[in-house]
Amino acid sequence: MSYMWEEFNIKTFAAETLVYRDGAYCPDLSTLGPGAIDKTYDLPVHIIYVGEIAGKNELNIDISAGGQQVFLSARIKNKKPAFLNIFIKNTGKNSELRGHVMMQNDADLTFECRGHHAASETGILIKSKLIAGVASKSKLSAAAVIDPNCADCTSDIGFSALCAPDARIEFTPAQYISAVPHSASHGAALYRPTPPQIEFLRGAGLSGAEVDVALREAFMNDFPLF
Repeated sequence: MSYMWEEFNIKTFAAETLVYRDGAYCPDLSTLGPGAIDKTYDLPVHIIYVGEIAGKNELNIDISAGGQQVFLSARIKNKKPAFLNIFIKNTGKNSELRGHVMMQNDADLTFECRGHHAASETGILIKSKLIAGVASKSKLSAAAVIDPNCADCTSDIGFSALCAPDARIEFTPAQYISAVPHSASHGAALYRPTPPQIEFLRGAGLSGAEVDVALREAFMNDFPLF
């Protein structure tokens, strides 16, 4: 699994794994088969979704085991119009999913994420980052749903983007909360490098193109391990 770090900059660790590459399940890299996480494992479950996508793509994550820690690492890019839907349903009491979704869009990209809390004391925390290329169009939406009688849930859905001057981006974070949560937050932000940052990199001898690459890499890699 170490090659995931080398090729895709995905941090791997001791875990049960579900691996998808270019939208397809990879049984040779996975220790679990696709389907519901209905058993509590000694190790966390790490879902890895990487590669280049086009057309319509879906990732369904169903957690019904109690007390299970689940991690999602998604790192995708598209050069053709693409749609990615990630649907997370958590019915496992005291189970939590933490996810990082990293996207590079050089065409048209629609991303939809839905975190559904269907039991009390469940957690779904998703942070998404986007690099939007020249003349690209990005539509990013996410919704957190907490059902009635599902108290003390933890929900956090957030977006951030680094975009070319002529890129078009639409953010739609939403919450549908029908029970008192432990915490619930959502948000969206645009990142723009400051003149001092650019001047510092140029002063270090980087060309204009190299400065752009360094800023992209810093933006994408500024994630904690989880």
